Amino acid sequence: MLELLKSLLFGIVEGTTEWLPVSSTGHMILFDEFVQLNMSAAFKEMYLVVIQLGAILAVVLLFWSQIWPFQSKAKYDGSNKVLPGWIKENIFVMWLKIVVACVPAVIIELAAGDYLEALFYNYKTVSIMLIVVGILFIIVEDWNKKRTAKITSIADITYQTAFLIGVFQLIAAVFPGTSRSGATIIGGLILGLSRQIAAEFTFYLAIPVMFGASLIKLLKFGFHFTALEAGVLAIGMISAFLVSVVVIRFLMGYIKKHDFKVFGWYRIVLGIVVLASFALFL
Repeated sequence: MLELLKSLLFGIVEGTTEWLPVSSTGHMILFDEFVQLNMSAAFKEMYLVVIQLGAILAVVLLFWSQIWPFQSKAKYDGSNKVLPGWIKENIFVMWLKIVVACVPAVIIELAAGDYLEALFYNYKTVSIMLIVVGILFIIVEDWNKKRTAKITSIADITYQTAFLIGVFQLIAAVFPGTSRSGATIIGGLILGLSRQIAAEFTFYLAIPVMFGASLIKLLKFGFHFTALEAGVLAIGMISAFLVSVVVIRFLMGYIKKHDFKVFGWYRIVLGIVVLASFALFL
């Protein structure tokens, strides 16, 4: 029961931090320093990635009409004229752009994912990147106030812009604590996306990235779970899903009236507190 309760807490942390630009991986690594799952190292390595699938399913649920590219073979307009076609072209093109944005991170993950994880997945890297990216958020938001967004819809994003957003995502793939959503939102703002479109594209981009990362971890771990392991993983994913639904709705309403600077300050304070805590007590 204790491990299931811990997994519930991990799911709450994951669901809260996956979509806010504060680094879910960083928070999970830090949380694991204080509330450790009494499971094998191999399971924990897989768990900390696959639990994010629960959060991703929240995006699928909330944005289904915007991301599902297929429709019935025929539809009718207002005059009952038949409009043929299986595919919603605008959504299909959006997914092509998302694939382009995934390329940089996929190459690095396949080439050096395990090495980078062993090298950088620790509290020092997480804390430093929390502070660095927090400062960047404040600087970029101050600079962005003087500009008018050039890209105000997903359809306006070019393949080149999508690739460049993928390059920003690469930074998060290398350095935990950066925040995948934080890196892509900062990249999007710099490239001229409106705050809402930068957030939406980040949500959509997370779907193939996290499904792919989870599949790799599951294949590496294997599918032979004990009853406790299956329960711990299920509880974590379900709680991450439920919390994510609430957090995504909150964030999309919040950014209509506010910028991301508050998250920048939060990151800076958290990074300093964590560095100070480990310096004092280790």
